[in-house]
Amino acid sequence: MSGSKLFEPIKVGSVELQNRVVLAPLTRFRNDDDGSPNADLAVPYYAERALVPGTLLIAEATDPSLFAGAYPNVPGLHTDAQVEAWKKVTKAVHDKKSFIFDQIWSLGRVNPGVVQPKIYGPSPIADGEAKVPEELTKEEIHELQQNFVTASVNAINAGFDGVEIHGAHGYLVDQFFQAVSNQRTDEYGGSVENRARFGLEIVDKVAAAIGADKVGIRLSPFSEFQSMKDENPYPQFEYIISKLQEVHPDLAYLHVVEPRVSGGSERVWNEKEESTEPFHKLWKGAWIAAGGFTPESAIEYANTHENSLVAFGRSFVSNPDLVARVKEGIAFRPYDRNQFYNAKAKEGYLGYEFAPELKGKYY
Repeated sequence: MSGSKLFEPIKVGSVELQNRVVLAPLTRFRNDDDGSPNADLAVPYYAERALVPGTLLIAEATDPSLFAGAYPNVPGLHTDAQVEAWKKVTKAVHDKKSFIFDQIWSLGRVNPGVVQPKIYGPSPIADGEAKVPEELTKEEIHELQQNFVTASVNAINAGFDGVEIHGAHGYLVDQFFQAVSNQRTDEYGGSVENRARFGLEIVDKVAAAIGADKVGIRLSPFSEFQSMKDENPYPQFEYIISKLQEVHPDLAYLHVVEPRVSGGSERVWNEKEESTEPFHKLWKGAWIAAGGFTPESAIEYANTHENSLVAFGRSFVSNPDLVARVKEGIAFRPYDRNQFYNAKAKEGYLGYEFAPELKGKYY
């Protein structure tokens, strides 16, 4: 396995990685009630997954403000306490000689409405009734974009090597991108170009604040999670990626979810009509592919796709030594989905031992 391109160095933005296996961002609700990463949980969790030097970790989706999110026990990057708590995490990763980006999101119509119900309207599933969220005003749009900028600056101050803008899986940026959810009639809706505007403006503003080489973005053109997926995603996402290539060719990376997954689950997909290959051809920089990869398929992908990395999510939960396991050909420990989202619980988050075969070489 060590002879595969998956274990060759690659430059991603401003960092030089020693392998192309990436920890995908994973929401797990293990943070304190004030949105600060818990030192007893988050620090060892990320440090363990940085076992192999030169690995890229992408931290879980993080709120840039109260205005942008309201899930409990999700981390934030909008208070001094949160920034200070993240510093312990980033230091632990850097002490292992690995790297860490932070994913920043805004919930949009899936916001449970606990903090700012007037902004998005009631949750689509509140009280078991379907309800229509309110459309953001221009002032609110600009406020949310600035939230991303402020959180990105805070991320760098907290020691992160960069940020990933969450433009996938039916959260706010993706809601703007896709016609299935974007019903606006102003300059932020109605056409391919207009639907792309909100997300592309965020990239512009964040890149101007911290440098494009410290910015990535995640996209999921085929995901049906949270009632998404346009009938024909190609025109929209080809435009988005083409504009990113034109305006920000030095962006750290593009992170694209494969069509065989939707959120955290597999989906039935059409191999002839649903493929990320046309998107990949438009992008010249580092490309992270995610979604249902096995060690064998990850190795094949890296060997056949230029400048590509492969992200693992679910299997990384129960295998903190996943990078070493792939490299040494050691089978993964099965994960337990029932323990994924147990708020503040150590069980299902920590306590997974490294493979004994790795002792002496990796730990």
